[in-house]
Amino acid sequence: MTDLIAFIGVGNMGNPMSQNLVKAGKKVKVFDVSKKMIELAKKNRLDVVENLNDLITDEVTTVITMLPEGKNSKDVYLGNEGIINKVSKDCLLIDCSTIDIRTSIEIGNKAKEKGIKMIDAPVSGGVMGAQNATLNIMAGGTKEAFELALPLLKIMGKNIFHAGDLGSGNGAKICNNMSLGITMIAASESLMLAKRLNIDIKKVHEIMKNASGNSWPISVYPPLPGLIDGTPSNNNYKPGFSVGMMNKDLKLANECAKSVKALTPLGAMALEIYNKFCEEGNENKDFSAISKVVGGDAWNYPID
Repeated sequence: MTDLIAFIGVGNMGNPMSQNLVKAGKKVKVFDVSKKMIELAKKNRLDVVENLNDLITDEVTTVITMLPEGKNSKDVYLGNEGIINKVSKDCLLIDCSTIDIRTSIEIGNKAKEKGIKMIDAPVSGGVMGAQNATLNIMAGGTKEAFELALPLLKIMGKNIFHAGDLGSGNGAKICNNMSLGITMIAASESLMLAKRLNIDIKKVHEIMKNASGNSWPISVYPPLPGLIDGTPSNNNYKPGFSVGMMNKDLKLANECAKSVKALTPLGAMALEIYNKFCEEGNENKDFSAISKVVGGDAWNYPID
């Protein structure tokens, strides 16, 4: 019998991830609660199942989920019609959603009680990374479960890490994205300051890429247009990775910090900045559009 992957959640990230599995020769069936995403999946010639109950059959050997929040993962896995009550003990569960650690562990423990192997495996790299199969994937779970998932993870990503026990994947992702949110603001402030000082922004960008001020937002994903081709800043800030999703991850980081009494003042300030930006109606812009907050009237200066 051919292994069948059930992929749940084919939005901006899940759609290209599932496509890469198909391109690699895997048999994949997909489902999403969004009719818009279902239509996009059909357009991309994915094998769509329009009812979750019909998706989880005896044929399914792996379930991969890519969902927005912990409550969505909990509902899909542990709800009245939850996956854990339907799949066989031989089925591998991979939750690529970025969710709170407590929910991740709760789902994993329920799976363990049933003898089902599961990992949490959130990703970073945005839509570009999903499309190009260059995602960074941080997995939590037993070594045995991780090794079983690794061949599939390698199809969807480039840098695969086993972070530790169940929940560690989400913990690592939350830490990473707190740093990313902070450094995107820092990159925006630095580049906008250069513009106000009337220094050639392209030269400053090149200097920063090769100096101690370098960061991922500077070298790969700059928040200002005209610096690196193919980035959201050159496409009217079409995500990418949205402001809303970054705001969600910073909230998770803030909650984690409070739970272990860790001091993260920059993380808290970043959350405040992104949260306000969301409230102003920018939730669906790419998170690099946060440069508009720090830019002021400098935002309208042309980049030659």
